[in-house]
Amino acid sequence: MKNVKEVVMKYVFMVAAAASILAVFLICVFLFANGVPAMREVGFFKFLFGTTWAPNNVPASYSIFPMIVGSIYVTAGAIIVGVPIGILTAVFMARFCPKGIYKFLKPAVDLLAGIPSIIYGFFGMVVIVPLVRTIFERFDTDGMSMLTASILLGIMILPTIIGVSESAIRAVPNSYYEGALALGATHERAVFFTVLPAAKSGILAGVVLGIGRAIGETMAVIMVAGNQARMPVSILKGVRTMTANIVIEMGYATGLHREVLIATGVVLFVFILIINLSFSVLKRRMKA
Repeated sequence: MKNVKEVVMKYVFMVAAAASILAVFLICVFLFANGVPAMREVGFFKFLFGTTWAPNNVPASYSIFPMIVGSIYVTAGAIIVGVPIGILTAVFMARFCPKGIYKFLKPAVDLLAGIPSIIYGFFGMVVIVPLVRTIFERFDTDGMSMLTASILLGIMILPTIIGVSESAIRAVPNSYYEGALALGATHERAVFFTVLPAAKSGILAGVVLGIGRAIGETMAVIMVAGNQARMPVSILKGVRTMTANIVIEMGYATGLHREVLIATGVVLFVFILIINLSFSVLKRRMKA
């Protein structure tokens, strides 16, 4: 009976894995089948590196380079804001946090992960946008800017980075920490110079997941970034990301315009693929 259960579960897991692979394959087929012809019609170089997005002009111009740059800048800003705070919070929760505080801090971090994007967007509009507008008033900004979007995304990726990094730190054998103490290290030095480097692979995984969340975020970014389809000129000016561009215009787009928006999804998909492949290569080198 035990062997029958094991065989059944083996095939159940196999079917689940095959379904996941099939889903990814079908998504790739849909995106590339609809997006690549649009790129070819517009011109690959013009589509990727042109600086004018004007689908309603005659003739229309479909160039997504401003949105590519905007996505990269906003994601980079989110990394600068979220990664240090997330990793240090994970270190505190894993190695420094008293049990009484941890009982409240852990559920609070988990709650951050469950808050819908639209709520983060409202928070950004009501709190962060006025704050940025007030602080940088002399720079003539309305608060809806690349800086605001970066701060908001930095907050949104915190639960992912904290959760994965804390698990990685706790997974390090305690003998590493005890060995460092035996050699005369203080608690802080043992944590930061022994435990943390040993957990770097898991921490890096959390950072990569956070980057994926940041570059793919849409609704919250739309509400605070200004959504101006132009080359970014300042962190205090509006910017439009690739995801925001798709959502804003897909509702009324037709013909080539719609196909170009799908092609934008292809570029975004390739971005995520490159990030994951880079992480895999880096992880192998770290193990070697």
